Amino acid sequence: MEQQPPNDQDGSAAAGGPPTCYRHPGRETGIRCVRCERPICTDCMIEASVGFQCPECVREGTGTGHHPAASRPRTLAGGSVAADPRLITKILLVINIGVFIAVSVAGRPLVDDLLLFGRAYSGDPAAGVEGVAEGQWYRLLTSMFLHQEVWHIAFNMLGLWWLGGPLEAALGRARYLTLYLLSGLAGSALTYWISDPAQGSLGASGAVFGLLGATAVLMRRMNYDMRPVIALLVVNLIFTFNPWGAIAWQAHVGGLVAGALIAIAMVHAPRERRNLVQYGTCALVLMVVVGIVLARTAALT
Repeated sequence: MEQQPPNDQDGSAAAGGPPTCYRHPGRETGIRCVRCERPICTDCMIEASVGFQCPECVREGTGTGHHPAASRPRTLAGGSVAADPRLITKILLVINIGVFIAVSVAGRPLVDDLLLFGRAYSGDPAAGVEGVAEGQWYRLLTSMFLHQEVWHIAFNMLGLWWLGGPLEAALGRARYLTLYLLSGLAGSALTYWISDPAQGSLGASGAVFGLLGATAVLMRRMNYDMRPVIALLVVNLIFTFNPWGAIAWQAHVGGLVAGALIAIAMVHAPRERRNLVQYGTCALVLMVVVGIVLARTAALT
């Protein structure tokens, strides 16, 4: 990571460089608190009625006679500012790694129980036909936390850590978790819809691609340089559609589209109708996921 020039006390960069956050001197930013005009980064900015404020100004503004919720620090998307902005990301990492360890110990039987596939005979012929089409909808979710290869979980967990932390801080815990889960389910649904029903699929790639799409939306919303995230997206899409790899491109595309759509609703919703737009968009994505699953199940049975 590139080092940033030292800052003076109010966050202005030395030698005429770009301003950096006064609380995080290593982070360049073009955002300033509307009250004290100090530069603040996305982790520190708290949405106000006009513009954004820093945490100190928000704390100093309490005790005005308003309801406590009116002065409570909020993220860009309207979520509560948390003491640990990466808590949900850490929990998701632990779950994924825990399932990977369990699979390493239990072996193929556990994989067969959690794997995503449409309709086929499982590893145990006595069990008969199984799959999502046979009512095992849980596979759409459990496959999101399932990995077999070290390189597979390593890439996905690195993506989760790099992309998830800033998004969790910008959206808030509940909105971030909703984005992650719905992106993963959208990827699973598209895989179920298009893939061979006997073809197995697993991994957190759909959810991670959802985070990538949401990151692009957030960076555009903050007027950041889009070139790094565009380059990352292009590289990932090249790997997704390469002819020599066994990659479920459907999960990547489904997660990417769902993540971008949800993020647009999260960060661009008008403040006066924020909850309606955000909850409505998430509900719409979930309805599309359910509709795809129902249609594909009807076709297979």
